[in-house]
Amino acid sequence: KEIPLPLLSSLGVTSTHYTQLVVVASAVVVVAAAVVAVAGVVVVVVVGAITATLGCIFPSLIIVPLLAYIYYHYKGTSVIQNVLSSLRPAVVALIASAGVSILLTVLFAEKELAAEHVNWAGAAIFLAAFALLRKLKWNPVLVMALCGISYLGINLII
Repeated sequence: KEIPLPLLSSLGVTSTHYTQLVVVASAVVVVAAAVVAVAGVVVVVVVGAITATLGCIFPSLIIVPLLAYIYYHYKGTSVIQNVLSSLRPAVVALIASAGVSILLTVLFAEKELAAEHVNWAGAAIFLAAFALLRKLKWNPVLVMALCGISYLGINLII
């Protein structure tokens, strides 16, 4: 399975490593910065990581305040409301796609989709997390931390 960034692929980063990186970086909400920092470390060590991270984050420091300013001044217009309502389904679809991709990686670990390849510990943790989030309305950050601790504990025992 090909990872989306050819540079990382050429450096020997596998799809499993990339998925793990995305999961960990999602907890701190800077997936791109984490990816470029890893690439920077691999290519040019610490200076590469700092340069790559700044190169990734700096444009956002300009674009996001500019968009916030525009939104603040024009939020009542029908054009802005129509644009935002049109983007909502696309955002939901992107998040769902990423979630399904990560779930499949956890359940099948890049093997074929067959019952004998299911990671039952991952499935149990997913179902428990889903119940905690949807039924009991727990804090998502707490649930993510508990999932990581649970999976680590299960793998240390088994």
